[in-house]
Amino acid sequence: MQGATSLTRICLIRHGETPWNAERRIQGQIDIGLNELGLRQADAAGRSLREAGITALYGSDLKRAWTTAERIGRLIGLDPQPLPELRERRYGLFEGLTYQDARRDQPEMYAAFERRDPDYAFPGGGESLIQLAARITRRLEALAQDHAGQNIAIVTHGGVLDIINRFVRGNPLHLPRDFLIPNAGMNWLRVEQGNWHIDSWGDTRHLEDGALDELPG
Repeated sequence: MQGATSLTRICLIRHGETPWNAERRIQGQIDIGLNELGLRQADAAGRSLREAGITALYGSDLKRAWTTAERIGRLIGLDPQPLPELRERRYGLFEGLTYQDARRDQPEMYAAFERRDPDYAFPGGGESLIQLAARITRRLEALAQDHAGQNIAIVTHGGVLDIINRFVRGNPLHLPRDFLIPNAGMNWLRVEQGNWHIDSWGDTRHLEDGALDELPG
């Protein structure tokens, strides 16, 4: 259990860029790999974490996050552990479409997506924001307890990071996004005496080429 005086730090990293990120195409749980820039971004993230005192490394088991975690792990001397609970949101019929195509071809679904209806689950096996938040926050809180007093790193996805930012700040799921989620960006959380804080968010100073945030705000 989390000790009363322990300080836990969690570095959340969005996976490196994929071809579908560059095309503004909705990936969801379709298993897309990194492009060449994404591989370089993963290596840059690993180099930046060498002196961060990371004691455990986790990654979503989708290829784009898992490859990022593996490349980080090689540089910090840790083998990643799979974390399927922190996969991207299931977007159902939206998966594989560009945002432009989704807006044109599925206007009612896109309107629900754009207004961030918390109860709306996409047809075709999609997931609502409420369902997504439940699986993410439950696992995140368990990790914080399991690693009380340690520094850990987690490689995950844009939709997951959206939920985590709102969870820590106490913001409702339906509010428009007011923060960036760049590929391979660093997001540091602190958990102290059961209270969650964001120490930094969307840090891309380690990336020479910058990073893409292709998700709609």
